[in-house]
Amino acid sequence: MRLAGELGWPAERIALLREAALVHDVGKLGVSDQILLKPALLTAEEQEAMRTHAALGAEIAGEVLEAEQVAWVRHHHERPDGRGYPDGLIAEEIPQGAALIALADSLDVMVSDRPYSRPKSWRQAIDECEALAGRQFDPAAVRALLALAASGAIV
Repeated sequence: MRLAGELGWPAERIALLREAALVHDVGKLGVSDQILLKPALLTAEEQEAMRTHAALGAEIAGEVLEAEQVAWVRHHHERPDGRGYPDGLIAEEIPQGAALIALADSLDVMVSDRPYSRPKSWRQAIDECEALAGRQFDPAAVRALLALAASGAIV
């Protein structure tokens, strides 16, 4: 929500983003626990199964969220370089709300202890996001992150 605020989003739209962010991974209900809880890197086949969650999540969320929010859920794994999923969108094709969810979600993964990776410090995670701006992360979202970090608004 802070990223959206830094980008000048109005409070009403930030509230919509919050709702979408809360359910962005609901599609993981359709992925087996064997894959979700695997304490190691996924095989190519398991990665493909995991990739179904974004589209399924959008389908589920479509029952309760507005169309723009559903697009944010569907596209939260898209990348500016086109290597994301489910639709391989590039750059400006990716809804900004989806780009913000992607960045926030990735930050959470980076700084959290996971069975397959040790947590990074906030500084390391922010540096990684900056290095991946334009490829994995939306540059405007990363600029907002850097501004928040510089101001002390996030740790």
